[in-house]
Amino acid sequence: MNFAATLGKRHTDAFERLTDPGALGRWIGEAGLRTDRPQAVHVTGSELAAARELRESLYRVLTAAMEGREPAPDDLVRVNEAAAHPDLAPQLDFADGGRAGLRLQGGPVRHDVRAALATVARDAVQLVGGPLLARVKECENPECSLLFLDDSQARRRRWCSMDRCGNLAKIAGYRSRARGAS
Repeated sequence: MNFAATLGKRHTDAFERLTDPGALGRWIGEAGLRTDRPQAVHVTGSELAAARELRESLYRVLTAAMEGREPAPDDLVRVNEAAAHPDLAPQLDFADGGRAGLRLQGGPVRHDVRAALATVARDAVQLVGGPLLARVKECENPECSLLFLDDSQARRRRWCSMDRCGNLAKIAGYRSRARGAS
């Protein structure tokens, strides 16, 4: 779902966060999808274009599944093809003072960008095809389009973040009530 958020404000003034190949490389690193190689992930222009297409297909497949409809065949094919590539293998790491950690590692033949996107696609396939789909929601702020997993106890979370959209809604509600009382 974080990958879908690389296109912000889908329903209003959409803006692209993956503006160039370097931005995708940085996102891969920040998302923890880098291999254990120390050099930065090199992304080509065609890989960036393919990543954007995959992102949009993932978003459409996920939202279709959330609404109980069948996704477009082209989107389903794109997601399944990406998920079919070798992904990054999860590895346990105890390098941080004996505390267990997780790192992802690609094999020597794997391509970093393709493996990272395959990992994202497989996660989406498991989400859409699994029991957690019922807990995926879209933020109720009309200017926000972020999808999130509702992990609240009552399963009634409405906002992607209380610090952002939830706080804006609370402020708007307060101002509305204050205007009505005066």
